[in-house]
Amino acid sequence: MSEFTFNAELRSDMGKGASRRLRREADMIPAIVYGGKEEPKSISLNHNQIINMLDEEAVYSSIINLDIDGTVEEVVIKDIQRHPFKPKVLHMDLKRIVRGEIMNATVPLHFLNEKSAPGVKAGGVMSHQITSVEVACRPRNLPEYIEVDLGGLDLGDTIHLSDLKLPEGVELTALQGEEHDLSVANVVRPSGPSEDETEEADEAAEAEVPATEQKGDEEAGEDKE
Repeated sequence: MSEFTFNAELRSDMGKGASRRLRREADMIPAIVYGGKEEPKSISLNHNQIINMLDEEAVYSSIINLDIDGTVEEVVIKDIQRHPFKPKVLHMDLKRIVRGEIMNATVPLHFLNEKSAPGVKAGGVMSHQITSVEVACRPRNLPEYIEVDLGGLDLGDTIHLSDLKLPEGVELTALQGEEHDLSVANVVRPSGPSEDETEEADEAAEAEVPATEQKGDEEAGEDKE
């Protein structure tokens, strides 16, 4: 499990205007930390530190050490509000975890052996319907990612949520019956005609002679006579 530390400061100046000043003048991110047995706290985070860490996939599924003025709490990222077109974070929600209690977290999927799948070798296209899943587990069992082996998929084959091999102590929150057993990945035939179908169509077109051309050829033969 990767280790991340967010350095934070408590803030008392609230409101939209205060948040805008915080972002514009101090290059800080307004955020809130909640959950556990403590009251929610309004905090500010260093934008440069956070934006660099968010480039690492593991930060989204890791327990983060949140250092608030020297006091450390364990949290996970629950929500990030980003600027619509600038590489800036506008707000973050962080949730405290409690050791020994079940927690929910979003974990990315890592797809393996895609190119070696029989369906792909036969000309099929691998389609990913889901790239992350929400899991429920105790903090000590939280995985950074879940591997999905695609090496055995043939044309038309599908891997569902129920097919995923989960680490010990980890459950999928979405899997609550067959109607929720969503498709994770499958191998589909490429759109458009296959190479064999194209060749057959070309041969058929060459074999057919339009009636107008046949009539023209007959008339040309009569003129020669």
